Parts: sequence; C-alpha cells; structure tokens
Amino acid sequence: MNKYRYLLKNIGLLTIGNFATKILSFFLVPLYTSVLTTNEYGTYDLLNTTVSVLIPILTLNTADFALRFSLEKKYDQNAVVTTGARITLVGSAILLFALVINNIFNLIPMVHRYSFFFFLMFFSQALSGIMMSYARGTDHVASLSVSSVISSVITIACNIIFLIPLRMGLPGYFWANIIGPLFQSVYLVIRMKSWRDIRINGQYGKQRREMLRYSMPMIANSISWWVNNVSDRYMVTWFCGIAANGIYSVSTKIPAILNVFQGIFDQAWALSAVKDFDSKDESGFFTVTYNTYNGLMVIVCAFIIAFDRIMARFLYADNFYVAWRYVPFLTISIVFGAMAGYIGGFFTAVKESKTFAISTTIGAIANIILNFILIPFIGALGAALATAISYIIIWIIRLLQSKKYIVLRLNLLRDCVSYMLLFVQALVLLILPETLIMYLIQFGLISIILILYKNNIYKVIHDLIKK
Repeated sequence: MNKYRYLLKNIGLLTIGNFATKILSFFLVPLYTSVLTTNEYGTYDLLNTTVSVLIPILTLNTADFALRFSLEKKYDQNAVVTTGARITLVGSAILLFALVINNIFNLIPMVHRYSFFFFLMFFSQALSGIMMSYARGTDHVASLSVSSVISSVITIACNIIFLIPLRMGLPGYFWANIIGPLFQSVYLVIRMKSWRDIRINGQYGKQRREMLRYSMPMIANSISWWVNNVSDRYMVTWFCGIAANGIYSVSTKIPAILNVFQGIFDQAWALSAVKDFDSKDESGFFTVTYNTYNGLMVIVCAFIIAFDRIMARFLYADNFYVAWRYVPFLTISIVFGAMAGYIGGFFTAVKESKTFAISTTIGAIANIILNFILIPFIGALGAALATAISYIIIWIIRLLQSKKYIVLRLNLLRDCVSYMLLFVQALVLLILPETLIMYLIQFGLISIILILYKNNIYKVIHDLIKK
C-alpha cells in the first residue's frame, strides 16, 4: 500500500497545482476565440508549436536527464543542475544567433515579425521545463504544485488584462504566455535554492557524458512526439490555410480536459515507476494501476465525445464552432498517448531511452504519411484521425517492447472492445444529426464501457478504503 500512497500523494499534490488552474484556462477559451481572429490564433499556434520542437533539439533534452538523474539520491546533483544550466544557455545563444540571421535576410517572415516573442517563448519554456523536472526528481512536488498555481494565475490574469482592457491583441497573448512560465521558474529557483547547486567552474565531464548518453536518444523521441502532436498543424496550414489551422488548434481545447488528467498522472507516475520498479510485478501494483488508469481514461474520453457539441457551443465562438468535428479523434489519441506514456515509465526506470525513440519514430512516420493521404480528402478531420492512428501504433509497439522488462497481466480483449466503442461513438457523433436519438446511442455506448470496467475500479476503491 505504500506504493499506492506514494503515487496518490503525488497525484494529489500535482492535482492541486494543475487541475483548478487548467480548468480556469479551459473556460477562458471563449475569450481567446472572441478577441483573437482565426489567423492570429493560427499564427500563435504555429510559433508555439515550432518552439516546442526546438527546445529538445537545442537543449539536448536537459529536462529528461534532469528528471531521471535527480531521482537517484546518491547522484551528484550539482552536476545535474550545472550541466542543465550550461546547455540551456548555449541553446538559447544558438537560437538568438539564428534569429538575427533570419531578421537580416528575412528568411521566414512570420518569425521575423515576432522574433522577440519567439526567443522569449523558447527561453521561458526551456527554463521552466528543466526546473519542473528537477523539482519532481528531488521530491519537491509540493513546491512544484505551488509554482504551477502561481504560473497559471499570472498567465490567466495577464491574458484578461492584456486582451480586454488594454486590447493588446496577439502581442498581449504572447506576453501572458511568456510571463507565467518565467515566474514559475523564478519561484522554483528561489524555493529550492537551486543557485547553490550551480558550480561555474565545475568539471563534470564524466557525469555530462552519462547524462547525454541517456538524453540524446530522447531527442528523437521528443521530435517524434512533436510530429504526432503538432506537425499536423503545419500540414493543415499547407493544405487548408492558416485560418483552418486556427480552428484546428482551438479544437484541442476540449480534449485538453482529458489531457489534464493525463499530465497529472504522468508526472506522478514517472516517480513511482523508477522508485518502485519490479520486473516481475509480484505485488501486482503495475498491473492494477495500468488497468485502473486505462479504465478511467476511456470513461472520461467517452463522456467528452458524448458532450462534445454541447461544450463547443459554450467554448467556441462564431467561426470556431466547426472545431467540434475534430474533437473525438483527438481525444481518443490522448487515451492511447496516456497508455503509451504509462508503459514508457518502465523504460525510464531501466534507462532504456533508445526504446522510446523506436516506437515514437515509427508512429511519427505513420502520422506524416497518413496526413498526406487524408488531409487532401477530408481536410483537418484527416489530421485528427491520423493522430489517433499514430498513437495506437505507438501504444502497440511499446506494449510489445515492455515484455522484455516487466510482466503485466492485462485484459486486452476488454480494452480493445472499449477502444472500438470509442471509435463508434466518434462516428455516431460525426454522422448523425444532433437529436435525442443520437444522444441515446451515445449514452448506451457509455453504459457498456462502464460495465466493462466497473469491477476493476470498484476493487481498487474498496481496497484503498479498507486499508
């Protein structure tokens, strides 16, 4: 039970820091879609998407090794912090030089126009990424939760102030999403006194090589995740225009409900997977948590699909309403991404970073091929479907690879039936008109899913209450 308590404690702390503020951000979507045009939202989304892929490349995935090696209490923490800080500064300098060249020759006009914001977005997100990973690895989860609350409140407040009374438009949206992560980083540095761990003249050649051997393969993994998550934005822009990308990017706001649960669990799970790893799973801890996590993700996904069009009316203003069509497949992709991420915790525990790259690279290639095939025929809906399929591929590959490291006793027949029901829900939502019959079918499918998972969920709740 100590394993469950440790996992639940971290989930609880991370929930405090993430859930309430993410929900507040969720309800601000109507503000964004009413103040910003589809072109403006599409522009921000493309630049933010580009930053997300540059961070693992230019920082050599410092966040990954900061988490994994700080989890080892006997490891030299000075080496972790100093190496991470040095690499982040060098990566930022490289980007700054590239932006200067771009501004001189105007190679990419959009980046030229917003180069200042582009650099600040990169630096703030890279810095907050490494500080958040280091906080988790050193068991400062409570401090991380407080910092997340601070970051979210500041971001939300700045968005409201900059977009409504000051009417700053897109620049205000940039500023709000830069200031929040910066404040989070500053808080964590002060709270953990991280500056004490930095050794300017420290020589950590051996540790640096060890950490980079782990993190370098993760670059391919991060890029592949990026391809699966957001590369479709570029292809939607290419085939359908930047306004269509603005609508497509807004469609991710409803699936973000499920993403909140996934993000909280993943952060806590990475700590438990390393701390309590047992290749034979003699206690059944990993099997039980997998089955429970999978069941909860499927159930929440089913409800999101069923209420998709209702939520879209409240969240998506005017021209953005059509985004409801892309929600079902994007939400399903989060379910498979969550289960693939769960299995990835085992690879983290045994430091098999190359195994990450294999599955995500194959999934990314499949995603690109499917985007080229589907988007020209069914538009942005094809991108959403391609994303879902690529995540299924990643989950299957990781499930097969995990057998080399751990024994999991899963009910795959039940799980696959529930996954098929989610796809049936999506098709019903897309094909049938919004009538009482359509909703009755949706609730019938949800009822079947609840029956499939009721025994597993009941057993875990009963055991926790009993003990």
